[in-house]
Amino acid sequence: MIPKPPPREGALGFLFHPPFRVQGVSIAGEATCIQVPELDICFDMGSCTRSALSSKHVAISHGHMDHIGGLAYYISQRRFQGMGDASIICDERIASAVKRMLAGFNDLEGQVTPYEITTLAPEQEIQIKNNVVMKGFHTDHTSASMGYSIIEKRSKLKEEYAGLPQEKLCEIKDRGEEITRILDIPLVAFLGDTLPGPWLVRDDVRTAKIVICECTFLEPDHKDRAVIGKHIHIDDIAEWLPVLEAEMLVLTHVSRRTNMSFARKRLREVIDKKDLDRVHFLMDFRENRTRYEKQLAQAEADAAALVSP
Repeated sequence: MIPKPPPREGALGFLFHPPFRVQGVSIAGEATCIQVPELDICFDMGSCTRSALSSKHVAISHGHMDHIGGLAYYISQRRFQGMGDASIICDERIASAVKRMLAGFNDLEGQVTPYEITTLAPEQEIQIKNNVVMKGFHTDHTSASMGYSIIEKRSKLKEEYAGLPQEKLCEIKDRGEEITRILDIPLVAFLGDTLPGPWLVRDDVRTAKIVICECTFLEPDHKDRAVIGKHIHIDDIAEWLPVLEAEMLVLTHVSRRTNMSFARKRLREVIDKKDLDRVHFLMDFRENRTRYEKQLAQAEADAAALVSP
């Protein structure tokens, strides 16, 4: 009897919300690695997808193997392919363990693969791109866990100087007066694995353009299991949405035991109809493909309208 060939590797989840792509894999207990290429960042590295190598930074939410198991490979491959040293960002509470894990791979390989590691305390900011910083905040999971917000620092003219001519503004500035103020514009928030808590309504989470949040449990009778495992249940999402201003909420970390058609059904049951257009499962290939095809068609129509007489 001829055996069946091995199953194909799963495709990556993909969503586009201009100007950002959210792509990767997130399956509870197996692997989470979510990339936002425009910000040069990956969140977690449970497995190292090929596309993830293009991002210099990886922010680790916690030390469970499905969120950190591909880290050594990511570091090694970036170096091997001449892409520069990897930059790891993590909670200061797990940094020493991360270093020990990576040192073990150095011993096994008989060589040292260089990388950078930056530890974050709560509310500490680090720069990841020009005028863009990352901030960490503690969450509540079964091991030390941290969420992240990515914030654009945007310079804006102070209101009292609005409308003044350029020469007058230059004159004021030459006198040593500050004519601008810095605005914090939250772009993306990533919560990792966590229970619901005050971190859900932080300003840099609540008002982020895109929020990436786990939703491990969807079954109505699994709320107790969610609490025991310190995960978020779909009912928690429904309760949170009325105060969440995000343009897009990306739900991740659904397990293989949950059929995606059932997940869509549960979403429609518990989420207010007005919010459905902004809530998406990262690994819902069918719905996300349909959405992207509509985006492509609209972009082509807009381009055609620009060139038509």
